[in-house]
Amino acid sequence: MGSLSIWHWLIVLAVVLVLFGGGKRLSSTMGDLGRGLRIFRKEVADLQSEDTLLAQSDISPASEQPAGHTLHAH
Repeated sequence: MGSLSIWHWLIVLAVVLVLFGGGKRLSSTMGDLGRGLRIFRKEVADLQSEDTLLAQSDISPASEQPAGHTLHAH
C-alpha cells in the first residue's frame, strides 16, 4: 500500500508534463506518436500481404504438374 504502481507514476508524470511542459508540446508529441503508429500499422499490413503473395506464388508451380508424373533420367 505504501508504494506506487507504474500507473500512478505515469499519471503523475503526465500531470507534471502538462503543468510545466506546456500543453502544446505534449500535443505535438502525441500527434507525432499517432502518425508513427499509423505508419507502423500500414507497413505491417503491407508486409503481411507481401508474405501472402509470396506464399501463393510458391504453391502454384508445384500444383501445375499432374499427379503421378515422374521424370526419368537417361
